[in-house]
Amino acid sequence: MAQSMNRREWLGASALAVTMTLVPARILAATKTVGLPRPPAARVAPVQDTYFGETLTDPYRWMENDKDPDWLPFLKAQNDYARGILDALPQRAGLLARIQQLSGDLTGTSEVQHAGGRLFYQQRPAGADNFKLFLQEAGKVRVLVDPTQMTGAGAEHFSLDWWRASPDGKRVVYGVSPNGSEASAAHILDVATGKNLPETIPNTEYALPQWLDDGSGFFYNQLTGKVDTPDRYLDSQARFHRIGSDPSTDPILMKRGLDPAVAFEKIQIPFVATAQGSSYALLGLADVRTEMRLYVAPLADVVAGKARWQEVTRFEDEVTAFDLHGDDLILLANKDHPRGRLVKTSAKAPSLAGAAEVVPQGPQVIDSIERAADGLYLKMMDGGVNRLRKLGNDGKVTEIPLPFDGTIGGLFTDPRQPGLLMTYGGWLTPPDVWSVDPSGKLAKTGMNPPPKIDVSGYATTRAFATARDGTQVPYALIYKKNLPRDGSAPAFIQAYGSYGAAAYTPSFLGKMLALVDAGAVVGFAYVRGGGEYGRDWHRAGQLANKPNTWRDLIDVCETLCRDKWTAPKHLAIGGRSAGGITVGRALTERPDLFAAVIDGVGWSNPLRYVVEQNGYGEEPEWGAISDPKGYQYIKAIDSYQHVVDGTPYPAVLLTTGITDPRVAPFHVGKMAARLQAASSSGKPILLRVDYDAGHGIGSTRSQQDREAADTYAFILWQTT
Repeated sequence: MAQSMNRREWLGASALAVTMTLVPARILAATKTVGLPRPPAARVAPVQDTYFGETLTDPYRWMENDKDPDWLPFLKAQNDYARGILDALPQRAGLLARIQQLSGDLTGTSEVQHAGGRLFYQQRPAGADNFKLFLQEAGKVRVLVDPTQMTGAGAEHFSLDWWRASPDGKRVVYGVSPNGSEASAAHILDVATGKNLPETIPNTEYALPQWLDDGSGFFYNQLTGKVDTPDRYLDSQARFHRIGSDPSTDPILMKRGLDPAVAFEKIQIPFVATAQGSSYALLGLADVRTEMRLYVAPLADVVAGKARWQEVTRFEDEVTAFDLHGDDLILLANKDHPRGRLVKTSAKAPSLAGAAEVVPQGPQVIDSIERAADGLYLKMMDGGVNRLRKLGNDGKVTEIPLPFDGTIGGLFTDPRQPGLLMTYGGWLTPPDVWSVDPSGKLAKTGMNPPPKIDVSGYATTRAFATARDGTQVPYALIYKKNLPRDGSAPAFIQAYGSYGAAAYTPSFLGKMLALVDAGAVVGFAYVRGGGEYGRDWHRAGQLANKPNTWRDLIDVCETLCRDKWTAPKHLAIGGRSAGGITVGRALTERPDLFAAVIDGVGWSNPLRYVVEQNGYGEEPEWGAISDPKGYQYIKAIDSYQHVVDGTPYPAVLLTTGITDPRVAPFHVGKMAARLQAASSSGKPILLRVDYDAGHGIGSTRSQQDREAADTYAFILWQTT
């Protein structure tokens, strides 16, 4: 939906909207299907497309036009129908109360930065509804940015999207957006006064700000495409802002066509990176791939707008991270080394071919690198669990033992200070900010006060399922210690498997303990397409190999049933975003294996990426529809096109947010309508709509809690 549209107007004005009363709880308690009212029917207006000689029919193409007069009434009617059922589920109220207690007890810290002798951090304190930016100095803490106090026309809430303090700690540039839209506007805060400077910079969703050492200005990326169009993320540009100047006059340092020596595609985002104490700057070109192209030039020339960029790497070199330290440039290179290695070259005269290897490839994946005064810290990935290593200034690599298998959310270093801070937690260990000193000693900082959550009654298991091609696929389970292993327990298994990202690594279960309390097994399958084992694991679930992703999930679920953790009539699966491909295709390929499916803001109809704002940029991951092979790849992952009339599909709960910039709401809208029309099982197909949310990234705690209560109540209704 275009952001200019007033949601309150259409919520109250549509004469076509269907108002659902609550379904009596006694009906829901007694049965999973009988007695349910029929969902609102969607208008059918078939459109046919021919791709390389093959014709496909799309009965709900009209939903792609968010200005179609039937679109918003359809969403309203569907959400009213869903609310009439979800609000009447007998377990929902109790689940919500437990979820609110669990989430309210937790403090979450997402990012930390040392600057100018000050400690900045982004945190959602226990009981708070959203993240805020704090400053700790001289033993005192104060709030710098509080989105919960912001107001704006048509905005239900604001969220802090990103921020970066200047090296001297005197200013902070930060981005906020309304209603989870991620459509950031940049503001500059004077730390001493706590007030914003006059300048505001729009269209900074991918700002990636990088300050000059003296804090006089910063580099940033700015989008140029119109919101809610396929051009939104195309042809962005790198600019430089001098503090106190008019942002509209900020010089453009890189855009397509500006420099004949730096040619790149419209989907690639140019950004400038700096490093404290270095006289060089890097120009990066990035897209949905983890790899990037890099160029280097003297920093003074870049600021002056006369840089002559020298090429360092190309996409095919598979460089995924870098560290600029004085005149040294360290690169995380993956070509022919799928778990990564570190090589060093000169920023003055870079040569990847002649770079010296400083950390060879090992059995674990090098995930990211961060510079401190005592060396380079390496976050490692070991099959879904993080490890930590350090490349010291003496050139030696040491392992830093961690106290439990968990997730390092981020490494936060200052090149002028030794050691680091990191966010760290596990399935049953609440997250905290931990310090690591130069000797490798770890300690909790206590920035996250320990919650009053008793985890003594829970247990975890990590095991492997054998996929149909013999591949060992890891999975993790969390459950109550007294759980019977007779196949009677409900189970909720989630998976992702895209972009080479290691999703669902061990993080404190938090609100999901409410589902475990109800007797469910909660699990996560580390399917191919993710990054748990490096580049090879990603490629094994990409493009022509993409079916491995959802079939790995199927094979994990079959293993769990054989091992009596659960049974098909008690089994639910879930995925979000690109995980919608995973669960959507598992649903359409093996509808008999599942009792329920949760498809959260899922990419259901990828064949139509050409009409959404986050579309063309996805081509490197999925393929291009203009290419015959690309078409076949995308058709294979399109769940919507794989729905078959007359099939007894399990119960499905689909969710979307109206302002979602990443997966357009039409994906789940079309999928819901198609399943409702096609399924012969009589089981509920519900579409839940949040009118003040997007992809979920900027949602408040209360929004997340309500969605969790709906989801868990739906799962228990259908699996017990």
